[in-house]
Amino acid sequence: MTETVLLVGGGGREHAVARALAGSDADLYACAGNRNPGIVDLAEGFETLETTNPQAVTEYAEDVEATLAVVGPEAPLAAGVADALDEAGIYAFGPQESEARIETDKAFQRRFMAEHDIPGCPDFETFDDMEAACDYIDEYDGDLAVKPAGLTGGKGVRVIGDQCTAEEAKEYLRDSDYDRVVLEERLVGEEFTVQALVANGQLRVTPAVQDHKRAYEGDEGPNTGGMGSYSDASLELPFMTEDDYDAAVDVLRATVDALEGYKGVLYGQFMLTETGPRVVEFNARFGDPEAMNTLPVLNTDLIDVLVAAREERSIPQLSFQPKATVCKYAVPDGYPTDPEAGAEVTIDATNAGDALLFYASVDDREDGVYTTTSRSYAVVGIADTITEAEAIAEGALERAGTEGLRVRHDIGEPDLVQQRIDHMNEIRES
Repeated sequence: MTETVLLVGGGGREHAVARALAGSDADLYACAGNRNPGIVDLAEGFETLETTNPQAVTEYAEDVEATLAVVGPEAPLAAGVADALDEAGIYAFGPQESEARIETDKAFQRRFMAEHDIPGCPDFETFDDMEAACDYIDEYDGDLAVKPAGLTGGKGVRVIGDQCTAEEAKEYLRDSDYDRVVLEERLVGEEFTVQALVANGQLRVTPAVQDHKRAYEGDEGPNTGGMGSYSDASLELPFMTEDDYDAAVDVLRATVDALEGYKGVLYGQFMLTETGPRVVEFNARFGDPEAMNTLPVLNTDLIDVLVAAREERSIPQLSFQPKATVCKYAVPDGYPTDPEAGAEVTIDATNAGDALLFYASVDDREDGVYTTTSRSYAVVGIADTITEAEAIAEGALERAGTEGLRVRHDIGEPDLVQQRIDHMNEIRES
Protein backbone atom coordinates (compact mmCIF):
# COMPACT_ATOMS: atom_id res chain seq x y z
CA MET A 1 0.00 0.00 0.00
CA THR A 2 1.29 3.43 -0.96
CA GLU A 3 1.04 5.84 1.94
CA THR A 4 -0.11 9.42 1.55
CA VAL A 5 1.88 11.61 3.94
CA LEU A 6 1.02 15.16 4.93
CA LEU A 7 4.00 17.25 6.02
CA VAL A 8 3.12 20.23 8.21
CA GLY A 9 5.61 23.11 8.08
CA GLY A 10 7.70 24.98 5.54
CA GLY A 11 11.20 25.50 6.94
CA GLY A 12 14.58 23.95 6.35
CA ARG A 13 13.78 21.15 8.80
CA GLU A 14 10.65 20.27 6.85
CA HIS A 15 12.53 20.43 3.53
CA ALA A 16 14.89 17.81 5.00
CA VAL A 17 11.93 15.65 6.04
CA ALA A 18 10.40 16.03 2.59
CA ARG A 19 13.65 14.94 0.96
CA ALA A 20 13.84 11.90 3.26
CA LEU A 21 10.32 10.88 2.25
CA ALA A 22 10.56 11.76 -1.45
CA GLY A 23 12.32 8.56 -2.43
CA SER A 24 9.89 6.38 -0.47
CA ASP A 25 6.81 4.45 -1.50
CA ALA A 26 4.70 7.42 -0.46
CA ASP A 27 2.81 10.33 -1.99
CA LEU A 28 3.86 13.52 -0.23
CA TYR A 29 1.66 16.55 0.36
CA ALA A 30 2.60 19.58 2.42
CA CYS A 31 1.10 22.66 4.01
CA ALA A 32 2.75 25.70 5.53
CA GLY A 33 2.29 29.39 6.10
CA ASN A 34 5.09 30.07 3.59
CA ARG A 35 5.65 28.57 0.17
CA ASN A 36 8.94 26.65 0.36
CA PRO A 37 10.11 26.04 -3.23
CA GLY A 38 12.18 23.01 -2.22
CA ILE A 39 9.19 21.28 -0.65
CA VAL A 40 6.91 22.33 -3.53
CA ASP A 41 9.25 20.57 -5.99
CA LEU A 42 9.11 17.33 -3.96
CA ALA A 43 5.41 17.25 -3.09
CA GLU A 44 2.38 16.11 -5.07
CA GLY A 45 0.52 19.09 -3.67
CA PHE A 46 1.22 22.12 -1.47
CA GLU A 47 -1.30 24.27 0.38
CA THR A 48 -0.57 27.62 1.97
CA LEU A 49 -2.48 27.83 5.24
CA GLU A 50 -2.13 28.72 8.91
CA THR A 51 -0.48 25.64 10.42
CA THR A 52 -1.49 26.56 13.98
CA ASN A 53 -5.14 26.15 12.94
CA PRO A 54 -5.95 22.49 13.68
CA GLN A 55 -9.18 22.55 11.68
CA ALA A 56 -7.50 23.95 8.55
CA VAL A 57 -4.68 21.40 8.70
CA THR A 58 -7.08 18.51 9.31
CA GLU A 59 -9.38 19.55 6.48
CA TYR A 60 -6.45 19.61 4.06
CA ALA A 61 -5.26 16.23 5.34
CA GLU A 62 -8.72 14.81 4.69
CA ASP A 63 -8.88 16.45 1.26
CA VAL A 64 -5.69 14.68 0.14
CA GLU A 65 -6.74 11.46 1.94
CA ALA A 66 -3.60 11.43 4.08
CA THR A 67 -2.84 8.18 5.87
CA LEU A 68 0.04 9.64 7.90
CA ALA A 69 1.21 13.10 8.96
CA VAL A 70 4.49 14.55 10.17
CA VAL A 71 4.25 17.77 12.18
CA GLY A 72 7.51 19.67 11.85
CA PRO A 73 7.52 22.92 13.88
CA GLU A 74 6.76 23.42 17.56
CA ALA A 75 3.98 26.01 17.13
CA PRO A 76 1.48 23.59 15.49
CA LEU A 77 2.26 21.01 18.19
CA ALA A 78 1.53 23.61 20.86
CA ALA A 79 -1.73 24.46 19.07
CA GLY A 80 -2.95 20.85 19.17
CA VAL A 81 -2.58 20.02 15.47
CA ALA A 82 -1.40 16.47 16.25
CA ASP A 83 -4.43 16.00 18.52
CA ALA A 84 -6.82 17.06 15.74
CA LEU A 85 -5.17 14.80 13.15
CA ASP A 86 -5.23 11.83 15.51
CA GLU A 87 -8.90 12.45 16.30
CA ALA A 88 -9.65 12.50 12.57
CA GLY A 89 -8.05 9.07 12.20
CA ILE A 90 -4.84 10.35 10.57
CA TYR A 91 -1.81 9.15 12.52
CA ALA A 92 0.36 12.16 13.35
CA PHE A 93 4.04 11.53 14.01
CA GLY A 94 4.32 14.25 16.59
CA PRO A 95 3.26 14.55 20.22
CA GLN A 96 -0.14 15.77 21.26
CA GLU A 97 -0.42 19.16 22.92
CA SER A 98 -0.14 17.84 26.49
CA GLU A 99 2.99 15.82 25.65
CA ALA A 100 4.56 18.68 23.68
CA ARG A 101 4.69 20.63 26.95
CA ILE A 102 8.09 18.98 27.42
CA GLU A 103 9.19 21.74 25.01
CA THR A 104 6.50 24.38 25.11
CA ASP A 105 6.54 24.90 28.88
CA LYS A 106 10.04 25.03 30.36
CA ALA A 107 8.68 25.24 33.91
CA PHE A 108 6.73 22.03 33.31
CA GLN A 109 9.83 20.50 31.71
CA ARG A 110 11.99 21.05 34.78
CA ARG A 111 9.32 19.96 37.25
CA PHE A 112 8.71 16.85 35.15
CA MET A 113 12.40 15.97 35.25
CA ALA A 114 12.55 16.47 39.00
CA GLU A 115 9.39 14.47 39.71
CA HIS A 116 10.55 11.52 37.61
CA ASP A 117 14.18 11.59 38.74
CA ILE A 118 15.41 12.04 35.19
CA PRO A 119 19.19 12.48 35.29
CA GLY A 120 20.91 15.64 34.12
CA CYS A 121 18.49 18.19 35.55
CA PRO A 122 20.14 21.43 36.76
CA ASP A 123 19.15 23.30 39.91
CA PHE A 124 16.16 25.52 39.06
CA GLU A 125 13.33 27.65 40.34
CA THR A 126 10.24 28.94 38.52
CA PHE A 127 8.67 32.39 38.96
CA ASP A 128 5.56 34.25 37.86
CA ASP A 129 6.65 37.38 39.78
CA MET A 130 9.54 39.14 38.03
CA GLU A 131 10.62 41.01 41.15
CA ALA A 132 10.85 37.71 43.03
CA ALA A 133 12.97 36.38 40.17
CA CYS A 134 15.24 39.41 40.47
CA ASP A 135 15.60 38.78 44.19
CA TYR A 136 16.59 35.18 43.44
CA ILE A 137 19.33 36.42 41.10
CA ASP A 138 20.69 38.58 43.93
CA GLU A 139 20.59 35.69 46.40
CA TYR A 140 21.90 32.86 44.20
CA ASP A 141 25.52 31.85 44.73
CA GLY A 142 26.67 31.56 41.12
CA ASP A 143 25.58 32.39 37.59
CA LEU A 144 22.12 31.63 36.24
CA ALA A 145 20.39 31.03 32.93
CA VAL A 146 17.22 33.11 32.58
CA LYS A 147 14.58 31.32 30.45
CA PRO A 148 11.06 32.38 29.54
CA ALA A 149 8.78 29.42 30.22
CA GLY A 150 7.12 29.55 26.79
CA LEU A 151 8.33 29.32 23.20
CA THR A 152 10.76 32.00 22.03
CA GLY A 153 12.22 30.53 18.84
CA GLY A 154 15.58 29.94 20.51
CA LYS A 155 16.11 33.66 21.15
CA GLY A 156 14.72 34.32 24.64
CA VAL A 157 17.42 32.91 26.93
CA ARG A 158 19.95 35.14 28.71
CA VAL A 159 22.94 33.59 30.49
CA ILE A 160 24.55 35.55 33.29
CA GLY A 161 28.32 35.46 33.07
CA ASP A 162 28.19 34.77 29.35
CA GLN A 163 25.68 36.97 27.55
CA CYS A 164 24.91 39.47 30.27
CA THR A 165 25.59 40.63 33.83
CA ALA A 166 23.27 40.01 36.75
CA GLU A 167 22.05 43.62 36.56
CA GLU A 168 21.36 43.29 32.83
CA ALA A 169 19.45 40.05 33.47
CA LYS A 170 17.26 41.78 36.03
CA GLU A 171 16.64 44.66 33.64
CA TYR A 172 15.71 42.13 30.95
CA LEU A 173 13.14 40.53 33.28
CA ARG A 174 11.64 43.84 34.39
CA ASP A 175 11.31 45.07 30.79
CA SER A 176 9.79 41.82 29.56
CA ASP A 177 6.13 40.84 29.38
CA TYR A 178 6.76 37.22 30.37
CA ASP A 179 4.15 35.52 32.54
CA ARG A 180 6.57 32.91 33.90
CA VAL A 181 10.32 32.37 33.83
CA VAL A 182 12.69 29.62 34.87
CA LEU A 183 15.99 30.46 36.55
CA GLU A 184 18.49 27.63 36.57
CA GLU A 185 22.15 27.09 37.25
CA ARG A 186 24.45 28.04 34.43
CA LEU A 187 25.91 24.91 32.86
CA VAL A 188 29.50 25.17 31.65
CA GLY A 189 30.84 22.88 28.96
CA GLU A 190 30.12 22.03 25.32
CA GLU A 191 26.60 21.81 23.95
CA PHE A 192 25.38 19.00 21.72
CA THR A 193 22.11 17.50 20.57
CA VAL A 194 20.83 13.94 20.24
CA GLN A 195 17.49 13.40 18.50
CA ALA A 196 15.37 10.28 19.01
CA LEU A 197 12.48 8.92 16.95
CA VAL A 198 9.90 7.70 19.46
CA ALA A 199 6.76 5.56 19.32
CA ASN A 200 5.17 2.69 21.22
CA GLY A 201 7.50 3.19 24.18
CA GLN A 202 10.59 2.73 22.00
CA LEU A 203 13.23 5.17 20.84
CA ARG A 204 15.76 5.12 18.03
CA VAL A 205 18.59 7.61 18.29
CA THR A 206 20.55 9.62 15.72
CA PRO A 207 24.15 10.90 15.67
CA ALA A 208 25.10 13.76 17.97
CA VAL A 209 25.11 17.24 16.41
CA GLN A 210 26.53 20.55 17.59
CA ASP A 211 24.45 23.61 16.73
CA HIS A 212 25.83 27.18 16.69
CA LYS A 213 23.30 29.61 18.15
CA ARG A 214 25.37 32.79 18.21
CA ALA A 215 24.88 35.10 15.23
CA TYR A 216 28.50 35.94 14.47
CA GLU A 217 31.75 34.10 13.92
CA GLY A 218 33.76 33.23 17.00
CA ASP A 219 30.50 32.60 18.94
CA GLU A 220 29.80 36.30 19.24
CA GLY A 221 26.54 38.21 19.11
CA PRO A 222 22.93 37.45 20.04
CA ASN A 223 21.33 34.02 19.96
CA THR A 224 19.52 32.95 16.82
CA GLY A 225 17.40 30.00 15.75
CA GLY A 226 20.69 28.36 14.75
CA MET A 227 23.34 29.48 12.25
CA GLY A 228 24.52 25.99 11.38
CA SER A 229 25.74 22.71 12.77
CA TYR A 230 28.01 19.73 12.22
CA SER A 231 28.15 16.02 12.95
CA ASP A 232 30.98 13.51 12.71
CA ALA A 233 31.28 10.17 10.92
CA SER A 234 30.56 8.41 14.24
CA LEU A 235 27.62 8.76 16.61
CA GLU A 236 29.58 11.05 18.90
CA LEU A 237 31.29 14.40 18.24
CA PRO A 238 35.09 14.97 18.37
CA PHE A 239 34.99 16.38 21.91
CA MET A 240 32.84 13.48 23.22
CA THR A 241 33.47 9.90 24.25
CA GLU A 242 31.19 6.94 23.58
CA ASP A 243 30.27 7.00 27.28
CA ASP A 244 29.19 10.65 26.95
CA TYR A 245 26.90 9.75 24.05
CA ASP A 246 25.50 6.73 25.87
CA ALA A 247 24.78 8.84 28.97
CA ALA A 248 22.78 11.29 26.85
CA VAL A 249 20.80 8.41 25.35
CA ASP A 250 20.09 7.13 28.87
CA VAL A 251 18.54 10.52 29.68
CA LEU A 252 16.34 10.33 26.59
CA ARG A 253 15.32 6.76 27.45
CA ALA A 254 14.36 7.75 31.00
CA THR A 255 12.32 10.64 29.61
CA VAL A 256 10.49 8.44 27.12
CA ASP A 257 9.72 5.94 29.88
CA ALA A 258 8.16 8.74 31.93
CA LEU A 259 6.26 10.24 28.95
CA GLU A 260 3.74 7.45 28.49
CA GLY A 261 2.30 7.44 24.99
CA TYR A 262 4.77 9.94 23.53
CA LYS A 263 5.24 9.74 19.75
CA GLY A 264 7.29 11.76 17.32
CA VAL A 265 10.76 13.17 17.84
CA LEU A 266 12.30 13.88 21.22
CA TYR A 267 15.27 16.23 20.88
CA GLY A 268 17.64 16.46 23.80
CA GLN A 269 19.93 19.47 23.97
CA PHE A 270 22.75 18.69 26.37
CA MET A 271 25.69 20.44 27.95
CA LEU A 272 28.67 18.15 28.35
CA THR A 273 30.08 19.21 31.72
CA GLU A 274 32.81 17.93 34.00
CA THR A 275 30.22 15.55 35.52
CA GLY A 276 28.81 14.37 32.17
CA PRO A 277 25.79 15.43 30.07
CA ARG A 278 23.27 17.79 31.67
CA VAL A 279 19.98 18.77 30.05
CA VAL A 280 19.79 22.28 28.61
CA GLU A 281 16.30 21.63 27.23
CA PHE A 282 14.07 19.18 25.42
CA ASN A 283 12.30 19.85 22.14
CA ALA A 284 9.34 17.90 20.83
CA ARG A 285 10.39 17.80 17.16
CA PHE A 286 13.40 17.59 14.88
CA GLY A 287 15.95 20.31 15.36
CA ASP A 288 16.46 23.01 12.78
CA PRO A 289 19.26 22.80 11.58
CA GLU A 290 20.01 19.38 13.15
CA ALA A 291 17.49 17.56 10.94
CA MET A 292 19.58 18.62 7.96
CA ASN A 293 22.63 16.87 9.44
CA THR A 294 20.96 13.60 10.40
CA LEU A 295 18.24 12.86 7.83
CA PRO A 296 20.48 13.05 4.72
CA VAL A 297 22.76 10.30 6.12
CA LEU A 298 19.89 8.08 7.32
CA ASN A 299 19.96 4.76 5.45
CA THR A 300 16.72 3.50 7.00
CA ASP A 301 13.60 4.44 5.05
CA LEU A 302 11.77 7.06 7.11
CA ILE A 303 8.39 5.88 5.84
CA ASP A 304 9.09 2.46 7.40
CA VAL A 305 9.53 4.17 10.78
CA LEU A 306 6.26 6.06 10.40
CA VAL A 307 4.25 3.02 9.36
CA ALA A 308 5.67 0.88 12.18
CA ALA A 309 4.79 3.64 14.65
CA ARG A 310 1.21 3.81 13.39
CA GLU A 311 0.79 0.04 13.35
CA GLU A 312 2.18 -0.22 16.91
CA ARG A 313 4.98 -2.47 15.73
CA SER A 314 8.62 -2.39 16.74
CA ILE A 315 10.33 0.62 15.20
CA PRO A 316 13.14 -0.31 12.79
CA GLN A 317 16.67 0.12 14.07
CA LEU A 318 18.22 3.16 12.42
CA SER A 319 21.26 2.86 10.18
CA PHE A 320 23.39 5.84 9.16
CA GLN A 321 26.11 6.40 6.60
CA PRO A 322 29.49 6.78 8.39
CA LYS A 323 29.81 10.33 7.09
CA ALA A 324 30.45 13.74 8.63
CA THR A 325 28.13 16.65 7.81
CA VAL A 326 28.43 20.44 7.99
CA CYS A 327 25.37 22.69 7.67
CA LYS A 328 25.67 26.45 7.16
CA TYR A 329 22.67 28.78 7.16
CA ALA A 330 22.48 31.91 5.03
CA VAL A 331 20.43 34.57 6.81
CA PRO A 332 19.34 38.07 5.79
CA ASP A 333 21.63 40.97 6.64
CA GLY A 334 20.83 42.27 10.13
CA TYR A 335 19.43 38.95 11.39
CA PRO A 336 18.31 38.37 14.12
CA THR A 337 17.92 41.87 15.59
CA ASP A 338 17.14 43.99 12.50
CA PRO A 339 16.82 41.71 9.46
CA GLU A 340 16.55 43.20 5.98
CA ALA A 341 14.24 41.34 3.59
CA GLY A 342 14.18 41.43 -0.20
CA ALA A 343 17.61 40.19 -1.28
CA GLU A 344 17.54 37.75 -4.19
CA VAL A 345 18.48 34.16 -3.35
CA THR A 346 20.67 33.04 -6.23
CA ILE A 347 21.50 29.51 -5.11
CA ASP A 348 19.69 26.55 -6.65
CA ALA A 349 20.36 22.92 -7.48
CA THR A 350 22.54 23.92 -10.45
CA ASN A 351 25.14 25.87 -8.48
CA ALA A 352 25.03 24.07 -5.12
CA GLY A 353 27.46 21.47 -6.50
CA ASP A 354 27.95 18.50 -4.21
CA ALA A 355 26.23 20.29 -1.32
CA LEU A 356 22.59 19.68 -0.43
CA LEU A 357 20.38 22.76 -0.53
CA PHE A 358 17.51 23.25 1.91
CA TYR A 359 15.25 26.28 1.57
CA ALA A 360 13.85 27.77 4.76
CA SER A 361 11.95 31.08 5.03
CA VAL A 362 11.99 32.62 1.56
CA ASP A 363 9.59 34.56 -0.63
CA ASP A 364 9.03 32.48 -3.76
CA ARG A 365 7.90 34.95 -6.46
CA GLU A 366 7.35 34.60 -10.19
CA ASP A 367 10.58 36.50 -10.87
CA GLY A 368 12.74 34.61 -8.37
CA VAL A 369 13.31 33.65 -4.75
CA TYR A 370 13.91 36.40 -2.17
CA THR A 371 14.78 36.67 1.50
CA THR A 372 12.28 37.33 4.25
CA THR A 373 13.23 38.42 7.77
CA SER A 374 14.06 34.88 8.95
CA ARG A 375 16.70 32.31 8.01
CA SER A 376 16.78 31.89 4.23
CA TYR A 377 18.42 28.61 3.27
CA ALA A 378 21.03 26.10 4.36
CA VAL A 379 23.72 24.19 2.50
CA VAL A 380 24.98 20.85 3.80
CA GLY A 381 28.25 19.19 2.91
CA ILE A 382 28.61 15.42 3.44
CA ALA A 383 32.02 13.73 3.39
CA ASP A 384 34.33 11.35 5.25
CA THR A 385 35.57 14.11 7.57
CA ILE A 386 34.18 17.33 9.05
CA THR A 387 36.89 19.34 7.24
CA GLU A 388 35.95 17.87 3.86
CA ALA A 389 32.24 18.38 4.51
CA GLU A 390 32.89 22.01 5.49
CA ALA A 391 34.74 22.63 2.23
CA ILE A 392 31.79 21.28 0.22
CA ALA A 393 29.32 23.57 2.04
CA GLU A 394 31.63 26.56 1.69
CA GLY A 395 32.15 25.89 -2.00
CA ALA A 396 28.41 26.05 -2.64
CA LEU A 397 28.19 29.43 -0.89
CA GLU A 398 31.14 30.79 -2.86
CA ARG A 399 29.67 29.76 -6.20
CA ALA A 400 26.19 31.09 -5.44
CA GLY A 401 27.24 34.31 -3.72
CA THR A 402 25.68 35.75 -0.61
CA GLU A 403 24.94 39.37 -1.43
CA GLY A 404 22.34 40.64 1.06
CA LEU A 405 22.95 37.58 3.21
CA ARG A 406 25.25 36.63 6.06
CA VAL A 407 26.85 33.28 6.89
CA ARG A 408 28.92 31.98 9.80
CA HIS A 409 31.80 30.69 7.72
CA ASP A 410 33.63 29.32 10.76
CA ILE A 411 31.15 26.50 11.42
CA GLY A 412 32.94 23.20 10.86
CA GLU A 413 36.33 24.80 10.29
CA PRO A 414 39.23 22.87 11.88
CA ASP A 415 40.21 25.70 14.25
CA LEU A 416 36.73 26.01 15.73
CA VAL A 417 36.31 22.25 16.11
CA GLN A 418 39.71 22.07 17.82
CA GLN A 419 38.66 24.84 20.19
CA ARG A 420 35.74 22.66 21.26
CA ILE A 421 38.07 19.71 21.87
CA ASP A 422 40.55 21.85 23.82
CA HIS A 423 37.76 23.41 25.90
CA MET A 424 36.38 20.01 26.87
CA ASN A 425 39.86 18.71 27.70
CA GLU A 426 40.40 21.70 30.00
CA ILE A 427 37.09 21.05 31.76
CA ARG A 428 37.90 17.38 32.29
CA GLU A 429 41.39 18.16 33.61
CA SER A 430 40.01 20.71 36.06
